Amino acid sequence: MSEPSIFSRIMAGEIPADILYEDEDCICINDIQPQAPTHVLIIPRKAIARLADATAEDKALLGALMLRVGDIARKLGVDDAFRVCINNGERAGQTVFHLHIHLLAGKSFSEGSLSMQ
Repeated sequence: MSEPSIFSRIMAGEIPADILYEDEDCICINDIQPQAPTHVLIIPRKAIARLADATAEDKALLGALMLRVGDIARKLGVDDAFRVCINNGERAGQTVFHLHIHLLAGKSFSEGSLSMQ
């Protein structure tokens, strides 16, 4: 059995984090290595390793996460311009294998600046 991810450990209260929002589906924390002035992670409570590992039974959860992105962007005052990124797999830059959504705002992004951890 694999070790719990850092995100699972944060949700269990084992590791402190700057939690901005939480509900029954997810938590939202500030990224510890921000790539933009606003860089938060929306993390489902359900441990899904990669987006490609989600199943049809995760459909409602994935939709809820996307709605949370908009809610959180509005709460942070960045809903007029933000980027959403999900890295899927090591070669795509995924370093924590617990699905999470990056919400980035507060700077201009070029098409070539898609690299996010």
